[in-house]
Amino acid sequence: MVFPFQSIEDFKIEVNEEHELFRKAVREFVENTVIPRWQQVEKENRIPEEINQGMKDLGLFGVGIPEKYGGQGGGQVLTAILTEELARGIPSLAVYLGVNSLYAIPILMFGNEDQKKKYVTPIAKGEKKGAHANTEPGAGSDVAGIQSKARKENDHYILNGRKIFISGAEEADYLVVSARTSPPGEKRWQGISVFIVEKDWPGVKVGQKFNVIGMRGEQPNEVILEDVKVPAENLVGQEGMGFKIVVTTYDHTRIGIAAQAVGIGQAAFEKALNYALQRETFGQPLINHQAIQFKLADMYMKVEASRLLTLWAATLADQGRSEFIIASSLAKAFATEAAEWIARQSIQVHGGYGADWEMGIERYLRDAVITTIYEGTNEIQRLTIVRTLLRQAMGMRV
Repeated sequence: MVFPFQSIEDFKIEVNEEHELFRKAVREFVENTVIPRWQQVEKENRIPEEINQGMKDLGLFGVGIPEKYGGQGGGQVLTAILTEELARGIPSLAVYLGVNSLYAIPILMFGNEDQKKKYVTPIAKGEKKGAHANTEPGAGSDVAGIQSKARKENDHYILNGRKIFISGAEEADYLVVSARTSPPGEKRWQGISVFIVEKDWPGVKVGQKFNVIGMRGEQPNEVILEDVKVPAENLVGQEGMGFKIVVTTYDHTRIGIAAQAVGIGQAAFEKALNYALQRETFGQPLINHQAIQFKLADMYMKVEASRLLTLWAATLADQGRSEFIIASSLAKAFATEAAEWIARQSIQVHGGYGADWEMGIERYLRDAVITTIYEGTNEIQRLTIVRTLLRQAMGMRV
């Protein structure tokens, strides 16, 4: 009944009153400060300073970061709740804040105390911003395909490479960067290392912005590294640990992508339900039509299933359980595909109005599509699910 888990108790979700109080505070901020500015974000393709300052005042940049490094504490569950609420208002805002985790997690998990104090504390306080620069023209979900180079010279490294689709790069002060310190060994993933790079160092350049579908307000940029001199003390972990560091980071942060999708699905569902209650067709409310009722029921089922999977994965991660890896892939793949479907159905419920930019419905579909791709495409998630399943339950390595 519980295969491949050991007990039915493994499916617990741990939430409490403090989580709910936090969620209500974030919801109030989103309703009053975020949602009224969605059109401004779409038009200007940036997050307004009022929203940024509001998040800073609430300490949201420090959620998930230990208090000893200037954060608010809390784990994956609290972060997932925050992410869902932000994405319900403006999905790109969840990305804007989510790059904090992408940047901070590898340092918190593998960095030394000096790195954590110097490079995580100002991020947690909202004084500085960070970004995670891993994806390259020939390597995204295939982390082992990284081609950027880092050459050791005395007490520093010289970095060269080109990174693409880097969320948060434009405003970042610091970057976590992956690069090869040696050629691949017996395994393709060997020889990759991770560094902390300050963006104002000579040779670091933020290039073109990619006009991707959706996520207006936090669209990614190119990052170019040309003979960047990085002190040896900015190596995260040890040389050659980079593949493990990056993959472990994504194991955790894809829970956040699932939470983004839950927020998108929730918002699109709410819009569809409200419209169906108000709109009249053929002499009766739209919601009286069975076809619409079936759509709404299916939308609601997918939202709740997505939320439960996401909070379950987050709970396992907070417990330090290795099983969270398969759970996070399940949540990410299911929730993002559900969000895309829900957004499409919401447009259908609205009819012609759903395709009108002014209604603010079609943006959910645009934003949902990208969640199925970044931080490991859903095809990669399916590979992870099966491989983890076989390894966890049968001791097989594929």
